[in-house]
Amino acid sequence: MGLLWISFTLIGIIGLTIFMVRNAFEDNIVTEELPFEHLPNQLDGRVIFFISDIHRRKVSDNMIREIKGKPDWIVIGGDLTEKGVPYSRMDENLSKLSKIAPVLFVWGNNDYEQDESRIRELFAKHHVKELKNNLYELEDEQLVFIGVDDITTQELPPIGSIFDHVNKDMFQIMISHNPGIMGMLPEDHHISLILSGHTHGGQIRVFGFGLYRKGSIRERNGITLLVSNGYGTSLLPLRLGAKPETHVLILRKG
Repeated sequence: MGLLWISFTLIGIIGLTIFMVRNAFEDNIVTEELPFEHLPNQLDGRVIFFISDIHRRKVSDNMIREIKGKPDWIVIGGDLTEKGVPYSRMDENLSKLSKIAPVLFVWGNNDYEQDESRIRELFAKHHVKELKNNLYELEDEQLVFIGVDDITTQELPPIGSIFDHVNKDMFQIMISHNPGIMGMLPEDHHISLILSGHTHGGQIRVFGFGLYRKGSIRERNGITLLVSNGYGTSLLPLRLGAKPETHVLILRKG
């Protein structure tokens, strides 16, 4: 009985591992319509494709085919890479994304494990707009993207100083790798939407429990906050109960 029990246990572990690996490499595109009462008319129906926490993954051709022609902007919410990822893979991933729409990027904690100057060379090659505690304003759209550095770094200035340069009449979207930015906002901000990742939704959840809350879109203090499960994985390419995801976000006036 002992050997039989051990055999069944090993089979179960192997089966679960295979299941978690398959989960980790799924391409799940979540489409959401996000209503905002004060959305400028010209932004109604505009589309953002949000992808975060790519880490070691290769952006799949199937996903690129599925989103082609949809987004007006692509936002990479940090952790494009991590230590040990070949620059050729980053190059390929950015090449695929930049052929779809203009790409915006904010830094995640793992991005700093690579050579920043070499990453910026890839940004220049693929015309990626780096947002590091600065703004990307689209006056005709009445839209401003506010990109902040990862909150765990030494390079994040007081958040209030960034808002000194924001036109309050524009529709404001903040991009922050870490959703913890919510607790650092000044009281007089006018942000409508925050895009973030970092947590991987817990990545491996057992009986519904994980180290972090599962990714979601929720309202907090008048802000729509998106925390994505992310596209890739950290440490091991395994997922359970927190499937990888990217997001097609349709802005709506409502």
